[in-house]
Amino acid sequence: MPEPYNNGFFMAKRGGLPRFRTKLRHNGSLRVAFLGGSITEGAGASEAESTSWRALTAQYLQTAYPRRTFEFINAGVGGTNSTLGAHRLEEHVLYSGAVDLLFVEFSVNDGEDRSESVRGMEGIVRQCRRLSPEADICFVYTAAPKNLAGPLPFNIAVHEEVADYYGIPAVNFAFRIYEGIQSGVIDWSILAPDGYHPHDAGHALYAVYMQEYLVSALGEPEDGAWKPKVWPPAPLEAGNYEHGTLLPYNAASYSADFRTAELLRAEPLMNWRFSTEHKAAEQPGAELSFTVTGQSAGVLLLYGPDSGIFEYSVNGEPFTPVNLFDDWCLNAYRPIPALFPVRTTHGPLSIVIRSTGQKDVNSKGTGLRVLKLLGN
Repeated sequence: MPEPYNNGFFMAKRGGLPRFRTKLRHNGSLRVAFLGGSITEGAGASEAESTSWRALTAQYLQTAYPRRTFEFINAGVGGTNSTLGAHRLEEHVLYSGAVDLLFVEFSVNDGEDRSESVRGMEGIVRQCRRLSPEADICFVYTAAPKNLAGPLPFNIAVHEEVADYYGIPAVNFAFRIYEGIQSGVIDWSILAPDGYHPHDAGHALYAVYMQEYLVSALGEPEDGAWKPKVWPPAPLEAGNYEHGTLLPYNAASYSADFRTAELLRAEPLMNWRFSTEHKAAEQPGAELSFTVTGQSAGVLLLYGPDSGIFEYSVNGEPFTPVNLFDDWCLNAYRPIPALFPVRTTHGPLSIVIRSTGQKDVNSKGTGLRVLKLLGN
């Protein structure tokens, strides 16, 4: 049985959703986006667009405010963390312009590196505030084995650092699930047999929790005691991904070994529902290069059963080999980001990436498939 939470909570209201609340009382269309991993995308639900917590939350808003016209954006991508979320924000959330409300869910997929989690979550907040300044933001914490064990789970605690610093409200689904487990009311092994992805009943429970928060946040008068922070405040992490972006693969120069390709229908794909057009090569020494200005850079690769080991160099430094092959690669291709170390200063970064011609012992090949470039 998990230990009790330390400082456990269900809702951290902070500044609430004052902008969105005001907009709901006027005419016009509203754009609501959900940025997160597979749980937000709808994994586990029988129909992601109708029975996931995201879809049910959208249905609630449309029903509760029938005179408003809503556009709902599904920016959930399975297996992605806040680092890639910050780089995806502009392309997957803000592609049609500013949003009015942004839900952010990455507490399950973020890892054990506190600084990296802060860079990702802070980058999302700062980038959203810069590119969509009238948007309200709400963090969401979903259940997983690590989020159901106390004291206050590490990833939720780290996200709360960012939320508290920037005055972002948070809804902690995991805490309600934990309380239910402790009291014997909830059997999480039935609602989410793999511990992560709830079936329809679990998604419906999440939606009830979110509705409870929204009724409170959108029904209350604005809190006159709360004042937004002077913007922009000093960052928590100087190398955060506020300027993270996805760049097209053709922004790089490629050696003749590369060809333009797409995954065939027979080639299994997971955690990606967007275009798979990419640059591919198998030959040792196949090379690409690009330059960005910022504090960090990287590449988003299509990694799968025949992917090999590559190496990179930044600004002429010695090459560093990278092997991203894992058990998931055995069965399908998926996008995996390779981010190179964050620099202490902002400036030009000249990147060279090349195939080593070597592979993991479990890989079937030495392929290098470039889906996107990453810059910050």
